[in-house]
Amino acid sequence: MALIEEIRDEDQQPGSSTKPKSNMTDEERAALVEKMDKELDDFIDSLEKRGYTEGWPEDRWEEEMNKHPFFMKEPPKPGDELHPMLEGIQQLKYDPLENTLEDLASTYKDDGNFDMKNKKYRMAIYSYTEGLNQKCENIELNASLYNNRSAAHFFLKNYRSSFIDAKKALELKPDYEKAAFRMAQCSLHLKKYEECIDLCNKYINKFGQSDKCLELRKKARDTHLQELRDERKKQNEQRRKGETLKRTIEALKTRGIKFEEQLDTSSYEDLIKPQYLPLEEHSIQMTDEGFLRWPAIFCYPEFEICDFQQQIYDNNTINDILCDLFAERMPQDKSYKYKPDTVNVYFENRINATLHRVDVRKTIKEITVDKDFLVGRGVLTFHVVTKASEAEKRFVSQERTRLNIMKF
Repeated sequence: MALIEEIRDEDQQPGSSTKPKSNMTDEERAALVEKMDKELDDFIDSLEKRGYTEGWPEDRWEEEMNKHPFFMKEPPKPGDELHPMLEGIQQLKYDPLENTLEDLASTYKDDGNFDMKNKKYRMAIYSYTEGLNQKCENIELNASLYNNRSAAHFFLKNYRSSFIDAKKALELKPDYEKAAFRMAQCSLHLKKYEECIDLCNKYINKFGQSDKCLELRKKARDTHLQELRDERKKQNEQRRKGETLKRTIEALKTRGIKFEEQLDTSSYEDLIKPQYLPLEEHSIQMTDEGFLRWPAIFCYPEFEICDFQQQIYDNNTINDILCDLFAERMPQDKSYKYKPDTVNVYFENRINATLHRVDVRKTIKEITVDKDFLVGRGVLTFHVVTKASEAEKRFVSQERTRLNIMKF
């Protein structure tokens, strides 16, 4: 009948050739009805001939069905194209003209709860925030929104935001047990141990003892005590290091030990730090027994390898050290010719471009105070070659040449 009425309206428009007369006879009225019925039949016939083009394609019918509000199994994701019916439902759901502020806040809360159950905490925060933005006057509802947003922040480890929201929930609803406990939890994670203990005590006084609260308070106390002990230990260690550094620098100055790097551009604290990766954690240091402990490098030019010694003491002789180095044969020394009594040891002064052979009977202390000895890059460096060998001759010749080139 709607179509018949529509056609009738069109026929009654001004200028229409089928406009009815003011006084129609029964014959004229019957002819007009017959004409309209024929036009309706013709319209229906034309629909059948056009064919139906708005159905779901065979290869995508399941996909299309899932988009329809009546059949969808999952809610649409942000950015998805919405079915017109679903879009209309959503518009109605969030329409401020169709809902009170409390209705809207409650709707957003439901959305947030749904996201929380699906562990979509950021989306939940968004929904709870929108609920709070409605500024409805329902204190209970607002307290719940703050508490739930606090929980979402907590799961994202946003402990400061979680604490703030839990506090607001408790201000609106002083008997909100979940919010009170979460404030204490957040305080522990924020390492505010005394505050956590205080909040636990307040919780127990108001809501009674609970195992979870007692356990949380104990953890806060134990962790606080442990961190205080660790802090005291750290401070004592720093103080001890400072005292050791001071003793070390005094000993270096007293002995007149010289460095390749000039003191006018580097402090002693920088000079005693090894610049080689295997030794960088083993700075020159004065021990409690009064010995200087050195990092050292022993180079073997014949094999082009180095032996890094993290700590040798200045009361050791070079021979003592060689005995330790050659206690086992080096893999490169196939004929086992490197022994304490078959090698010569050298050090070089790169400032003066000189090469010096070491008396292996001397201690490290005696060698380091030698007027020609220089500490370079925070370590002692020695070169070891077999006596009267081609390797020794080649090393001495090449090293002197290199040093002279460096000098100029």
